[in-house]
Formats: sequence, C-alpha cells, structure tokens
Amino acid sequence: MKTNLTEGLYPFHLTPEQEDRASRLHENSILIDLLFQGPLSPQAIPAQISENIREACEPYRDEPMVYSGMPSKIIHDMAARGELPAFKEEWYRSGITAGNRQLNISDIEGLVTSMGEIQRQFDANDWLVKVLKAEDIRAAKSSNKKAGIVTAQETDGLGKNLALLDALYHFGLRVLQLTYNNQNYIASGCAEQANGGVSNFGARFIRRMNELGIIVDTSHCGKQTTMDACRLSTAPVIASHTGVEALFGHMRCKSDEELQAIAGTGGVIGVFAMPWFVYQDPNETTIEHVLDHIDYVVRLVGVDHVGIGTDWPMSDVEWSLVYFKEHIAPRIGFAKGDGPSTETVKGLEKYSYFINFTRGLVARGYSDEVVQKIMGGNWLRVFEQVWG
Repeated sequence: MKTNLTEGLYPFHLTPEQEDRASRLHENSILIDLLFQGPLSPQAIPAQISENIREACEPYRDEPMVYSGMPSKIIHDMAARGELPAFKEEWYRSGITAGNRQLNISDIEGLVTSMGEIQRQFDANDWLVKVLKAEDIRAAKSSNKKAGIVTAQETDGLGKNLALLDALYHFGLRVLQLTYNNQNYIASGCAEQANGGVSNFGARFIRRMNELGIIVDTSHCGKQTTMDACRLSTAPVIASHTGVEALFGHMRCKSDEELQAIAGTGGVIGVFAMPWFVYQDPNETTIEHVLDHIDYVVRLVGVDHVGIGTDWPMSDVEWSLVYFKEHIAPRIGFAKGDGPSTETVKGLEKYSYFINFTRGLVARGYSDEVVQKIMGGNWLRVFEQVWG
C-alpha cells in the first residue's frame, strides 16, 4: 500500500518538480514520529463506530478516569480483532516507518494492562514489529513493514523499584520520560511551581537507564530537570515532543538553554503538532506554525538535532476528547481550558497527511539530506548510539 499523495495536501504552492521531489523523499526515506498517538484519529474513525463506543462507555460515566480511557482501549481492541481496517490503512498512507507504542506507567495496574495491549498489537498484526535495536527499523523499511517503539511518558508506577525498570527493558521499553508535568520520586515536571530538578534517586535512575540502553526523555520535565538530565546522562538525552518557548511561551515548550543542552548531549528535539502549544490560536494553528518551531531549532542548534514527535491527533473519538479536556486534563497538571481537546493542526488532521511535513520542509528550501535527517534520520542516529 503506497502513501496517499493527493488527499489532505496543505497548500504550500509547490512547483510540480518540488511535489515530485517531496513524494520521492517521503516514499524512500525512513520516517519516524516519536510521539505517535496514531495511526487513527477522530476523522479516520467512522461516525457509527464512535456512537457505538459511546454507548459501550456510558455505564462508566460516574468513573471519570475509566470513562475517559475506555474509548481508546476499545479502538485498539477492535483494531487487534481486525474490525478497524483503517488502523493499517492510515499507518501505511502516512508513510511513517516507525512510531512509538506507549506504555502507561502511572500505576501498576495501568502498567500491566498497557503491556498486554501493546503486545497484542504486535501479535495481531504481522506487518507491525517491535523495535529492540535500531536495525529493526531499517529492516521494517526494507520489508514494507511498520515498526513500533515501546515508550512511556511517566514513571510513577515504578516507585523506587529499579528492578521493574529492568523488567520493562526486557519487555521492550526503549524510551522513558522522567516525569509527566508534576513532581515524582525522580524529578520535577514542567507544571511544578518549584523548579526542583533531579533528585538523588533520579540520578541513580538515569544511571540505570544509561546502563540498560533506555533513552532519557525530558519532554514534560521542568527546566532544571532537563538541565540536570543532560548533565547526568552519559548517553544522548531527547525531548520526544516539545516546542520552542521563544516562539510560544507555554510550559510545554523548551527554553533556548534547554534546547542547547539537549543538543549538547548529541540528542534530538522532537517538535510536536499540538495546536494549543505552538501558536496562540488553536483554531487557526497550521502546519506552517509547526514548521516555524522546526526552523527555530535548526537555526539554534543545527540540523542534526531536530526531529518530529507529533503527539496529535489521538486515536480517540471526538466526544471523548471533549470530556478529557473538561474533566481529566486539570487532574494531570494542565490549567483549565489549556488543551488537549478536539482542535487539530491544519495540515495534520489525519496521520495519512504526514507527507505535509516533507512537503513543508521542501517548500522551506531544505536539502534532501536535511529533510531525511529531520523526518527520521536524526532519531535513527540516536537509536543506533544508545541501542546498538
């Protein structure tokens, strides 16, 4: 199945020669989205299925956390049973070679459940392979398969048990964020008033991540935590999904000092496509605004330290996203009304529109070599260094 090169094209006003070049680059390059909530999105899920999911979830409405999380679980369960062909179709149309499959480590119950859900994706789809080494991504590209990278955005469920970190590595965990917005045993998140940095236990935790070969992710970390992680880690540090504070002063964006520190470790900054975090009006955020953040990072730290980690849209249904914004987001560190919700970046309403990144980079004058680095090559370099 080839990438769909006609639907959803953003009006970059490329010449026919530029369109051909972008198409060739997109088809032939290794493309990596390191915060890949797809391959589905509300626009890719049929309305009747969305309504059926609502009916199935309704008995749990008095349990907000359960109710909010159920639609995504049902969607992935349907995909594993082969009842949502769009799961494969959208991934292949996107052209994305490798994207993360995300563990929930908020607590032990969530960890065990999400391990089963992720493993089921690999077991149910012979076209989807679990990534343990960087070569697995190259092999997936050469055999027209897709690669799933096991990652997690929080560590709370591990407590202070480093043996669990070892166990997760053996399951396949390869990228781990130190903290999600708030304070934990390891460090301070970006929503904490106290800019506390990495704790003594956190330093041991990072050292064990380095020993195992798990990449240190600082996306939702506070500034001092990011700076400490870059100082403490002996391997490249990343921000899998973030933006530029100088362009939009949101807590989820990184300062120039943080971006330079990450690059100084040999790491990569993944720019996200979150409408609320890259531009002042989420209803008018376009892929051009996302590309502005990419341009800024390129100018600040160079072309070898920029990647993509979209983080949006979700594999969810619209009514569930509205509920999440109203009832769940404030519980996990976001200010009331401060995303995420149903808005999408114009030009990335569906993952099958991912070619707009390649087209946009071509439109902005980047060479083939640099486009390939930003679209996946830089991530692959870090993977090869940390995982072998």
